[in-house]
Amino acid sequence: MKKLALCGVVALSLSACAGGMNGGTTGTGNQNTIVTQYPVEAAMLNIYTKARSHSLVASVGDQTASADITVTPKGNMVFNNKQVQAAEVNTINKVNNQITNQSVAINYFTANPLVFYGYTDSSGKYSLSTQSTALPKIAAVGSSNKLIEEDVYADRSMSKKIGSYKQSWSLVRDTNNTAWFCVDTSANLLLANDPNGTSSECYKINARGDILDSKVTINQQTTAGPKAIVFTSR
Repeated sequence: MKKLALCGVVALSLSACAGGMNGGTTGTGNQNTIVTQYPVEAAMLNIYTKARSHSLVASVGDQTASADITVTPKGNMVFNNKQVQAAEVNTINKVNNQITNQSVAINYFTANPLVFYGYTDSSGKYSLSTQSTALPKIAAVGSSNKLIEEDVYADRSMSKKIGSYKQSWSLVRDTNNTAWFCVDTSANLLLANDPNGTSSECYKINARGDILDSKVTINQQTTAGPKAIVFTSR
């Protein structure tokens, strides 16, 4: 599945040197109740396949990088000769409030169980995903596992492979009744040193799998050594 298109805006900021989320339920019930298991499949559906919008922002040097992200369900489609569902992810990147890039990607998946098959985007990229393991409906805090392996091609002819990635998921405690559900993406396995680095998309969820908050961390190599850029909700 398509990771959020934030690397480009970070690169722009580095070369020149994310508030609330719609649709989430913020009520958490009894603050003394300790929740030990969370519905991670429902959370993934809420993140990648349900209509929502949110903004992320990060400070990069003396500049402000931001991304406005809108997810829109697209209904039933055919992808790679499979009957699937689809959701569009529209990302508008800005540096110091000036638009630097807009990316539109469509993730293809089936639900029940949730399986991702790949994505296409407005630059022509075409990806095929192989889901390594089934995402559990319920997972205990501290759980993690492999998720997908993904090959990305320059276009749908698949004559030129430009990327190969691994994604995994993890669930870590936040408070007694919230947890961070994270999807981690490796560096491009085709490159000895991927300038875009690795990324971790984390979403704060409650016991129902509602999305309460989010953050994205991009780890890149710079001339000054490793650098982590953290985008948070605004």
